[in-house]
Amino acid sequence: MAATPSVALVWYLVIAGPQGGMVVLPSTFDTREQCTNAITEYQKQPTPAGWAVNCVPSASPFTDEGDAEEPAAQ
Repeated sequence: MAATPSVALVWYLVIAGPQGGMVVLPSTFDTREQCTNAITEYQKQPTPAGWAVNCVPSASPFTDEGDAEEPAAQ
């Protein structure tokens, strides 16, 4: 019986600016709940209009899955 691999996600806080810029904060969170709690605290402070804050997992659907493959022998 083969064991199913488990994936441990790391959550990042991503801030997007109104003109398309994006910053990923260097701090990570172990759970999505920790990340969303940080957003809740962040939103208690006045912020400029147009800025958005999101939690993004390390295994985001926006990443290139090809990076996980081993390079082909040439």
